[in-house]
Amino acid sequence: MASSNNLSVSTTGAPSSMSKRDSSCPKENLNITGGTFVLSKGYSHGSLLRYICPNGYYPSVQSRMCQDGRWTLKIKTRKTPECKKITCPNPRVFENGEVIPYKDKYYVNDTTTYSCHSDYTFRGSADRVCKPNGKWSGSTPICGRDSDHCPDPGVPPGSSRTGNMFNLGDKVTYRCQSPMTLIGSKVRVCLDGGQWSGTEPQCYSHYTYDTPEEASEAFSSSLKSNLAVSQQYEKEDQQGKKITMNQGGKLDIYIAVDASESIDKKDFENAKTTIKMLIDKISYYPVSPNYEILMFATDVTRITSMRDFKNNEDARNLMNIFKDLDDFNYERVGVKTGTNIAKAYTAILESIKLEELNNAATFNETQHIVILFTDGQANMGGNPRPKVEQIKHLVTKNHPNREKNLDLYVFGVGDDVNQEDINGLVSQRDQEKYFFKLKDLTEVQKMFDDMIDESTSVGLCGIVWEGLENKRRAFPWLAQINIQHPSASKGSNCMGSLVSSSYILTAAHCFKEGDTPDKIIVKLEKDLVVKVKNFTLHPKYNPKAKQHIGIQECYEFDVALIQLEKAVEMTFNLRPICIPCTKETNGALKLSESEGTCKKHEEILMNNELVEAAFTSEMDTDNSPKNIKNIMIKLGKYRDACVEDAKKAKGINATNAKDIVTDNFLCSGGIVPTVDDVACKGKLNNIWQ
Repeated sequence: MASSNNLSVSTTGAPSSMSKRDSSCPKENLNITGGTFVLSKGYSHGSLLRYICPNGYYPSVQSRMCQDGRWTLKIKTRKTPECKKITCPNPRVFENGEVIPYKDKYYVNDTTTYSCHSDYTFRGSADRVCKPNGKWSGSTPICGRDSDHCPDPGVPPGSSRTGNMFNLGDKVTYRCQSPMTLIGSKVRVCLDGGQWSGTEPQCYSHYTYDTPEEASEAFSSSLKSNLAVSQQYEKEDQQGKKITMNQGGKLDIYIAVDASESIDKKDFENAKTTIKMLIDKISYYPVSPNYEILMFATDVTRITSMRDFKNNEDARNLMNIFKDLDDFNYERVGVKTGTNIAKAYTAILESIKLEELNNAATFNETQHIVILFTDGQANMGGNPRPKVEQIKHLVTKNHPNREKNLDLYVFGVGDDVNQEDINGLVSQRDQEKYFFKLKDLTEVQKMFDDMIDESTSVGLCGIVWEGLENKRRAFPWLAQINIQHPSASKGSNCMGSLVSSSYILTAAHCFKEGDTPDKIIVKLEKDLVVKVKNFTLHPKYNPKAKQHIGIQECYEFDVALIQLEKAVEMTFNLRPICIPCTKETNGALKLSESEGTCKKHEEILMNNELVEAAFTSEMDTDNSPKNIKNIMIKLGKYRDACVEDAKKAKGINATNAKDIVTDNFLCSGGIVPTVDDVACKGKLNNIWQ
């Protein structure tokens, strides 16, 4: 965590002579207009001076260091340092609408309101407030037509975008207004699933920070989602209990902490506490990972290696890790003058290579999470980015489907973080944040304190895992429902979705009058057949309700709930479906609790005029979905034609199509712009097929 601004391969930071190293710095001409300052070691060599301003202001010079009897300056200026008003990035880059008020600069507590021109649909936050950390509240406002393959990605405040075509394969490129730094993805590509690659960019000033609350929400949400990836590979007999990963476990977490020159003994102890807090928070998740812990400055010291953790039973005890951290004292760090981030990533790369060599059979199923903490810029060892690229190549093998097996986080702590360099060291994924910038280690610890204890929070709901051979695991909420009707020789075969451990959502039309719970069989994952306690049809379901207007069978409110006799235990093949407007879906969509509104869920899930969906009408012998059919949900300009097609259905003589397909329905089917599969075959001998 050295304070040097220069990136080089040879600088060691060594003083030219011991006499200069021992000399103190002058006490004069250190004041800042409108603020104050603090010193880490008084006026002695190596002391760090940091300027402090009132809330809503930032120092024109952030810090100085006592070196060789002189106070260094990060920028060459003869002006007395002063506290300046914090401004938020320019919101007037907003396209296809209006922002009010229109000002040259926007200061802390200024509020802006956004609206769209006609023919454009609004997404994001309609009102935003400039916060004391130099960021706008809420999410980026966007006015788009959403008629292309991908939704309009918008223009975040302070940025500019090139590229106005949003079809499959199209690219958009962002840059930030000088002197701000772009955090996130400079280039985004419209992908097959209607999503944009990478992470939405943000423009950070040098005084911009993430608050502990912001970082806590984003990190907790991302970590929860990404730890879930490791669970898809685990054995199926663990059934919701904590995953016990002994030798050969499939979740490897690497934690590297900067312990270089700007860290004093107090900060060093705080750094160790931070590691323990992080491990403690991860322990609340339904996983038990393998760990490697490193401290780095000029060189790298492994406190716990991945090999030892997996091979040594004592090393796998978290209490022993904490003891090793406590026993690792300040003097053992060695030479502290350098900040060799590249060497830290080199050590992690070597460990991952060793894991591939020793566990070749399971390496491709292992989830790798790398978390690095630094408070400075790399001033030796060269650019760390090539080492990070080697880690990416080693884990992902340049295969897009394997990108989810590697998560690279960096926590930049303090004033000296090179935001642009660090942005190149982290993962870039839509709706996720991997780079966090906080003021100091105390803020980092507060962030961990604010993280939700996952042991008491809701669990994960089912997420479609594309590319899995195990289709049961890909669609873990599906249920096969067999009903033997007392008034018919043949029963009904229907599909349903697990919505909780005790309830299944299905169609009301599957049931006939006189049906009883004991005649209903529900099949979930392989060999799991459960008994039914009760079932409830929607009180407004009445297929004959609209016969007077020419609709022989009406299927509005065609839903029913089946209550199971006993709650089922969740496994990797058995999870409830993600229902919008729930906390579980926040996790699946990688949203923080504050972002996760019903409106936001709708924006993400219904993000185009043609939304891909799928269904299956039966299960295979192993209770995995059979013959998955693809459809398009028609929205926007396609909906009216889709609704009109309903008048062509057999048994329909209505003149108003919206009486058939009301606003309570999503509409699919027809041949424009694609031919959709038919979700229901209809009745045979008055029994639904």
